[in-house]
Amino acid sequence: MKKFRKVLDGLTTSSPGGTIGSPSCGSAAGTPTAAPTPKEIDVQETLVSENFQLCKTVRHGFPYQPTALAFDPVQKILAIGSRSGGVRILGRPGVDCYCQHESGAAVLQLQFLINEGALVTACADDTLHLWNLRQRRPAVLHSLKFNRERITFCHLPFQSKWLYVGTERGNTHIVNIESFILSGYVIMWNKAIELSTKTHPGPVVHLSDSPKDEGKLLIGFEGGTIVQWDLRAKKADFRIYYDEAIHSVSWHHEGKQFMCSHSDGSLTLWNLRNTTKPFQVTFPHGKIQKDGRKESCKPILKVEYKTSRSSEPFVIFSGGLSYDKAGRRPALTIMHGKAITVLEMDHPIVEFMVLCETPYNNEVQEPYAVVVLLEKDLIVVDLTQSNYPVFENPYPMDIHESPVTCTAYFADCPPDIIPILYSIGAKHKKTGYSQKEWPVGGGTWTLGSHTYSEIIITGHADGSIKFWDASAFTLQMLYKLKTSKVFEKPKPGDGRAAEMGEDDPFAVQMVSWCPHSRIFCVVGISAHIILYRFSKYEANTQTVSLEVRLQCEPEDIITPSENENNPCFSEPTSHSPQTHYQHPVSPGSRTPDGAKDSVPSLKVKEKMVRVPPGYQSDLVIQLLWVDGEPPQQITSLDINSAYGLLAFGNCNGLAVVDYLQKTVILCISTLDLYGATDPYQRLTRSPRRNRQSTSGLTELTDNQQSIDMERSKSPTSVKGPGRKLSLPTDLKTDLDHVNGHCTSPTSQPCSAGKPRIPMGPEGPRLTRRGPGRPPFRKAQSAACMEISLPVSHTEGHASRRAMLQQLHGVTMYSHDEHHTTTSYCWNERESRENSFSRSRSSSVSSIDRDTKEAITTLQFGESYGRKHDALPTPCLWVGTSLGVVILIPLSIPTDHEERMEDPVTVGPSGAVLMLKGSVLRFAFLDCNGALIQSPYEVWRDLNAPEDPDRPRRRKLVHFSPSSSQDAFGEGHLAVVCSERQAKVFLMPSQSCLFVHNITESSFVLRADVVSLCNSVCLACFCANGHVMTLSLPSLRPLMDVNYLPLTDMRIARTFCFTNEGQALYLSSPTEIQRITYSQEMCDNLQEMLGELFTPIETPEAQNRGFLKGFFGGNAHTFDREELFGEAAAGKASRSLAQHIPGQGGVEGMKVAASGVVGDLARARIALDERGQRLGELEERTALMMTSAETFSKHAHELMLKCKDKKWYQF
Repeated sequence: MKKFRKVLDGLTTSSPGGTIGSPSCGSAAGTPTAAPTPKEIDVQETLVSENFQLCKTVRHGFPYQPTALAFDPVQKILAIGSRSGGVRILGRPGVDCYCQHESGAAVLQLQFLINEGALVTACADDTLHLWNLRQRRPAVLHSLKFNRERITFCHLPFQSKWLYVGTERGNTHIVNIESFILSGYVIMWNKAIELSTKTHPGPVVHLSDSPKDEGKLLIGFEGGTIVQWDLRAKKADFRIYYDEAIHSVSWHHEGKQFMCSHSDGSLTLWNLRNTTKPFQVTFPHGKIQKDGRKESCKPILKVEYKTSRSSEPFVIFSGGLSYDKAGRRPALTIMHGKAITVLEMDHPIVEFMVLCETPYNNEVQEPYAVVVLLEKDLIVVDLTQSNYPVFENPYPMDIHESPVTCTAYFADCPPDIIPILYSIGAKHKKTGYSQKEWPVGGGTWTLGSHTYSEIIITGHADGSIKFWDASAFTLQMLYKLKTSKVFEKPKPGDGRAAEMGEDDPFAVQMVSWCPHSRIFCVVGISAHIILYRFSKYEANTQTVSLEVRLQCEPEDIITPSENENNPCFSEPTSHSPQTHYQHPVSPGSRTPDGAKDSVPSLKVKEKMVRVPPGYQSDLVIQLLWVDGEPPQQITSLDINSAYGLLAFGNCNGLAVVDYLQKTVILCISTLDLYGATDPYQRLTRSPRRNRQSTSGLTELTDNQQSIDMERSKSPTSVKGPGRKLSLPTDLKTDLDHVNGHCTSPTSQPCSAGKPRIPMGPEGPRLTRRGPGRPPFRKAQSAACMEISLPVSHTEGHASRRAMLQQLHGVTMYSHDEHHTTTSYCWNERESRENSFSRSRSSSVSSIDRDTKEAITTLQFGESYGRKHDALPTPCLWVGTSLGVVILIPLSIPTDHEERMEDPVTVGPSGAVLMLKGSVLRFAFLDCNGALIQSPYEVWRDLNAPEDPDRPRRRKLVHFSPSSSQDAFGEGHLAVVCSERQAKVFLMPSQSCLFVHNITESSFVLRADVVSLCNSVCLACFCANGHVMTLSLPSLRPLMDVNYLPLTDMRIARTFCFTNEGQALYLSSPTEIQRITYSQEMCDNLQEMLGELFTPIETPEAQNRGFLKGFFGGNAHTFDREELFGEAAAGKASRSLAQHIPGQGGVEGMKVAASGVVGDLARARIALDERGQRLGELEERTALMMTSAETFSKHAHELMLKCKDKKWYQF
């Protein structure tokens, strides 16, 4: 445990810019920034590096791009393979395991070793892998890499240790599962077909052993050839040549018939008594046309032929629909007797599998369900009911129902919030599901010690919000909210959102939720904010709408000299910015030239509507169009229920709304926030440089233009004209918002204007221009400062830029290329010199580019707005993309009646602090290092019936910094983290106590102050994939792990930290990956995860009876070891396949290290039992030998006695 002593007094109290910009503030992590004085801070830091370890915990959602399916009928577990090499293994709810092949090759096929706790995977890189499922985290035991042939099909008979592997050349190899070595027994394609056949039969598409005789192997070739191979005699029993290509084969359980599906949409039934022609040919969906010909049908990709004791056989297949019906959805067809049922699916069918009561292929199958794996869903159909209902899926497979656009993660929530959300959400659940239990019920799972409540919130492209219960490593949907219901439906062709080019005008950009007050706020892509309140009662409400004109005006821009042509700002208009705050939505107006002005992008429903219990909209705030330009997207948001205030900002400025009184109390440009405390000297650009005024900024776009225009830009860059934002509508992965930064292609040129602040009840007019300040100022960009860097630095930035382009096909292009007719070009030197950097070097105090300064983060809290304040007061902390922190004091009436009537007043801007890079996060600590929570209002149901004895009043909970100060007097610590730097300031003196430069070659995407092990730390996620934690307040590095070698935009948009050492991100468009950075949780992870394998007795085979066994052949006499073993078949060629030992055994030992003693004890007991059984066997053998000798002796004596007797003497 280390004790840090830092000074409170004696620090420089000159201008904030000078203090924070001093060389000492740029020192290394934990370096004190002033000399010690008698008055000190004593902070006991308990977190050390040993408290941190990073590992994945669990993955939720539907496997992205699935390719294969398998089911263990005894263990009742399901496996799904994916194109990226992942394998998801599912059992009962809570049993959900994710495995990943190191090669990343697509999984072609999965085969369970039924009831053995193992799984074989065949991958696209022609490698077989054997996974051990008897440990909580499966690992590869063996791998076998084929060098000369490509794997096309695998088959593992039940209770066999020999795997049949078909290849693209048409050969069939046999692999020993125990040793994972090839047998010398090979069925060559030219031996399988007749010598007279002139064409190659094609790849092997089917392998199966005959139910009647395991010594007979049925081989199906793609070209239409079917061969039954006698494994003992090493010759073909029969060969079938059919005109149509074969896709699949399925046996009747008696082994006398099998069915094939073909490429022409037909099913053929073959009888082994006569293999010259099919016993039956059917076209299930091919109707006879008027000219007598059948309709052409699509291929039947798979068929399963299953028998039942009590009814007709089931024939289930996918595909086979006729071509002439355009627009028909993919379908699964169930033929049961004469009844044909077509189940239409929402997505293409990848694979399906019929679940049967018995694992034996020579018994009546008794199918009870069919698992259908779709491209974007997993469904299970109940075959035991005539209407074929589907089972209710207990897994969260619908996360991607609409593409996820943002996430939020809350650990250690109030315990009552989950039951309330579940009870309300349960009322809206779908009905019509099968009443039977979910058939995939394998594995075991217990709650363990992980008991605190966790909630994940996902925002989606269609405007919906989903609340998920994420407690104990599970995920279950609690409640769904549709934000689009607040607005009128946009009419086709007529919509301001359509003019913005928005495919998803309601898409959720960010959310803010207070679990204690149950206030919920949603920011949408159309520059709108919806405030929701929670109620357990339904109500008739009319949503109040506020319209805010937050736009800078061109007349306030310093344009280039007359020698420079700038068509973008050549005609300054005379429209003054205004703030509209009104209850009805005002009709839009147009400027004389026909451009839209003062209209919102969406129209709020004006009439009274009845809303169900749950979250009910209370207020809608929309930014307005200005002079035909759509509003800038909102980049930051904070809401405080104790204050009754909501603050938001974008690259134009800041607005604060009193949602209790439904008024706008502040609407101001970013530049006007500074007052006289502007740390930058903003000068007119030199006319000698021929640069466009707006093309100096770049933006993420879908167009492949000007790839080398700039080296790199931070994702906080905001620029370009008003353009389309294409959010992911088909599981695309575009970054439209990173931690509250405006990064989407809808970024627009933003001029630094002077919005008018209305006088009266909404607040005082702020001073817009301080003394000595020039009358005109240039706009600044969210790209912040662009300065020269050494080439060695820019190489990292260029690689980052190239990485983003390769991952998402997004390129940087200049505003000028899209929006102007005059072309400007930069030379290579200028492009390199203007590469991404946020250095606060004094050489760049003069900004000579038309950049915009965005509001990147906001935080309400009790703090000290000015240096000499004696008591903490409500303040709004504002962070900008230029690394500037501004404090705005607020005056809020404390009495309940006064709060609802008197206006909230905003004081002039107070302290100004500075960091490198765009500001990402604020947090406040007391001088003991404890986290100060934001004040909140205790939840009250506004729709509950009135109680005259207990009037409803606001109950506030405050966490004042002075309440926790004993020995140190008043004051608190402010933690500020930017894209490059973290600093700890002492308030109210505004002294910088600690500073740490987080990264030089990359930038921070997400930063949060989180609680862990009864302490707090700063957690950061960087664009280069590093996850770091820093101690507080000393900012000592505690952990730095290169977790994601190549991050992408989806991860950047959705990564979020939470308390208790947890984090999550969207690992694919359909899956949420949860991770932990807590050593304690990593140690206890094995107890929290479910067990995949449970010891179960293998069901006994049915007694076939004497006659059936005698006349039907006896499959149990077949000894594969005798045929395929090295003694009989020899060794396979070493060049054919390479055996690769896996790390499964080692990993299993590491994973089960905590239970090694128990494992050894169990192993010793097993050995003792084995020795005892061997001893008993030896005794029994000796007894049998003695008995045999006695029998032989008696037989010999009897022979001697009877040999001389005549036949008539007996």
